[in-house]
Amino acid sequence: MAGDRPLLSNRPSSEMSNDRDLAEEDALLTGQPTSRSDSRSWKFWREIGLFVWAVIATAAVVILAVVYQKNSDPKHSDPTPTGKRNLIFMVSDGMGPTSLSLTRSFTQFQNGVPWSEQLVIDQHLIGQSRTRSTSSLITDSAAGATAFSCALKSYNGAISVLPDHEPCGTVLEAAKKAGYMTGLVVTTRITDATPACFAAHVNMRGEEDRIAEQMVGDYPLGRVVDLMMGGGRCHFLPNSSADSCREDDKDVVALAKKNGYNYASGRKEFDALKGGKAITLPLLGLFADTDIPYEVDRRNENNIYPSLDEMAKAALVALSAATKDSEKGFFLMIEGSRIDHAGHHNDPVAQVHEVLAYDKAFASVLKFLDNDATEGVMVSTSDHETGGLATARQLHTSYPDYVWYPGPLSNASHSSERLARNYQTFLSATPAPSTAEITTFVKDSISSGLGIHDASDTEISSLVSSPQTAQYQYADMISRRSQTGWSTHGHSGADVNIYSSDSRATLALAGNHENTEVGDFLREYLGVDVEAVTRELKEKGTGLMALGKEGKEVGWMGPLPKEGERLDGQDHLATYGGDHRKRGVMHGRDCGCGME
Repeated sequence: MAGDRPLLSNRPSSEMSNDRDLAEEDALLTGQPTSRSDSRSWKFWREIGLFVWAVIATAAVVILAVVYQKNSDPKHSDPTPTGKRNLIFMVSDGMGPTSLSLTRSFTQFQNGVPWSEQLVIDQHLIGQSRTRSTSSLITDSAAGATAFSCALKSYNGAISVLPDHEPCGTVLEAAKKAGYMTGLVVTTRITDATPACFAAHVNMRGEEDRIAEQMVGDYPLGRVVDLMMGGGRCHFLPNSSADSCREDDKDVVALAKKNGYNYASGRKEFDALKGGKAITLPLLGLFADTDIPYEVDRRNENNIYPSLDEMAKAALVALSAATKDSEKGFFLMIEGSRIDHAGHHNDPVAQVHEVLAYDKAFASVLKFLDNDATEGVMVSTSDHETGGLATARQLHTSYPDYVWYPGPLSNASHSSERLARNYQTFLSATPAPSTAEITTFVKDSISSGLGIHDASDTEISSLVSSPQTAQYQYADMISRRSQTGWSTHGHSGADVNIYSSDSRATLALAGNHENTEVGDFLREYLGVDVEAVTRELKEKGTGLMALGKEGKEVGWMGPLPKEGERLDGQDHLATYGGDHRKRGVMHGRDCGCGME
């Protein structure tokens, strides 16, 4: 019976084991194989095979983990393409994170969509940028854009010039030297701070006449911009022209044509460009005397001014065609310029429409990159936030309600800027209107332009008695009713968002960065030598002079700032000087921000 069988009865006897061991010893001595069974040999090699497989699999997992870790670390990742490429850099001037909250809620309310609905740009957030300059914890657009173009910090007011007043080469200039085509598209004056920082060098941003000359090639490097579209025509026309805002009689349009530029002025000539298909480079397109109107006003004057989206798409088509057979691609800077002005004016109506216009251009750039055969990437950020915008406002001393109302913004049809200009035009009529007529005009402008039908007697009488501040009064009326808050008519020190078309290609910008790191990415993605351009500017600019005001010779970058025109670092970074008492004083400086 099984129960009577010894526990080890199935094992071979000691004699059998000894016999096998002796046979194996004989085999070792004689070299003859033993009679050991094949089944034992198969099991042995199976175990060896499983062991080897496990080692190989473990090694493969370790290697894949290391590769993944390196690709996930911006310091070890190298997504930069090695061949032909395009880089589109978008700047949402003055747009902080709250601008997106404001516009998103406005859009959801106006379109009747769920609160989960996003803007296009919302879906491409990758990081944030810190914005301080060398002279202040709050930057201006000049120092902010210099951080992008030169990847270096400078003082407020500097146009690609460093604190020692030496020029710094820009990514656009370096791109042109390397064989890329280049372009600038804006909705302000093309001579304004942000576009100027990519193709000009002056000690103070207010030197827009000089900037115009440099941008068409009248400076040490010659012509470096292949395409320019925006406003600012008045800085290119001699002061003998009725539409000029120059202080001299230089005809910069003529100078541009001499340097090879084709010139387009006005909507009719823009339409003749056929969306970029009929553009012959280089092109200078100036479609407004100063700034292109706010989008909320421009949309009703589409027959006069092209939109940011139209100009951006035309530029992309033209630059893509021009580089079709080239080994290099193009670098294009697109700026949603007047988001900043809406912040300066504390105008939430202008703000939401400017952000939506930027979002539309952003979407068009994404579509271009998806369809274009050349590898490319888009990076978008702001030079700073403007206005200290908040989707909240405490109107009374009592504990505030937690509300913000987008409805009043939806009711408005014009910006405060346009209403104020219409008001000034009415007041300048001959014969001068009576007080009763002025009061009637003001009431009509409030109801038809802002959609406000409950204006108080105090609000109306203030507009009648103080028309010089009408723009800010109109803006405040709509801000109060929407309970939109503003802390300043200037800039703030808030961090701003960074967006991109491809989070993998722009991994180096993920997280929180100094604004100069955005500039580092631009040059590294294009693989261009900005330092070589800086050396060339210094060498060719040595001893180079230009005519300044009153016919006096100055350096080619214009006169140095006078005392009080440039902010010096230690004064503004650490010391409080009681400047809160100085209301309505610009300290002799031009903010360049569109404020009148």
